[in-house]
Amino acid sequence: MRPLVMRFALVVLLGSGAPALAQRGDQDEAYAAARAGAIRPLGEIISKVSQRQSGNFIGSDFDPAKRTYRLKYMQNGSVRYIDVDARTGQVIGMSGN
Repeated sequence: MRPLVMRFALVVLLGSGAPALAQRGDQDEAYAAARAGAIRPLGEIISKVSQRQSGNFIGSDFDPAKRTYRLKYMQNGSVRYIDVDARTGQVIGMSGN
């Protein structure tokens, strides 16, 4: 009985870490691409967008396939998403609110 419980616990632990590992991989890819000059550094993009965006910056995601950042801002109790081309720094879409 005990080995079965241990296997179940291992499956749960490994399964719950998969999204975090995928996100970490995307972060590593964004960092490497920025160092190589293929995309703009995230800090530069956040600074540029935050000058024109009201609300509090609460996080970001990087899409390596599209080479885009999704910046997240909390504004009046709602989350607003700003999609940015990571190569140019241009805002390409907004949603939420």
